[in-house]
Amino acid sequence: MTLREIKSRYKQSIMGYFWVILNPFFQILIMSLVFSTIMRIPTHANANIPYIIFLYVALLPWTLFSNSLSSATSSIVGNANLITKVYFPRTIIPLSTILAKIVDFIFASIMLIAFLIIYQIPINLNILWFIPIFTIQLIFTFGLSFFLSASNLIYRDIQYLLGLILSLWFYLTPIVYPTEIVPDKLKILFKLNPMSVLTNAYRQVILAGDIPNLTSLSVAFLLSIVTFLLGFSYFKRQEKTFADNV
Repeated sequence: MTLREIKSRYKQSIMGYFWVILNPFFQILIMSLVFSTIMRIPTHANANIPYIIFLYVALLPWTLFSNSLSSATSSIVGNANLITKVYFPRTIIPLSTILAKIVDFIFASIMLIAFLIIYQIPINLNILWFIPIFTIQLIFTFGLSFFLSASNLIYRDIQYLLGLILSLWFYLTPIVYPTEIVPDKLKILFKLNPMSVLTNAYRQVILAGDIPNLTSLSVAFLLSIVTFLLGFSYFKRQEKTFADNV
């Protein structure tokens, strides 16, 4: 199902998977122009890092997160015919869409590697922290995807509401700005936002070459586990009604 998702997405497209690299490339160019040149948002702790890299290190995992949720939310509804004809573990459906987005993420990461080489950003062994950080993000994404995909089958408004939520969530996550400029009274909201913690962690290990804030990362891990367990439990409870609701 993952391969089917990958092949069908760019079927009869001349440029094919090059769009996975081209789309984020122009996106970061425009955002860099707006936020670094026009609005002059600083990078603070990473002041010696070009803004375009500062932005892309955070934008890349966020794009994976938002695209995964958007695709997974409509995945059950989009596979209605399959659900009513064949029995198989329904969890495969949202998982396969997320795996396809991970393939996109890998291709889009090529441009980030190119930026790191061009701007001569030093990399050390702390880059290995990327693996547990990425794992926490996937756990959180899987949990939300299970909940949203099952809910959308019953309440179709979910897929439309999600677009609004992701737009608000984007600006509540320090992607285009550093957390240093956030007022102290609002920082608790960022600490309780797993994507905010993960975004900072990505920047710490890739750009600063440091280890992430382990306390914040532990909180994000616990929130991700809770989200996964609740989302998976809800999905399994609703699974028996899928064929009736499609």
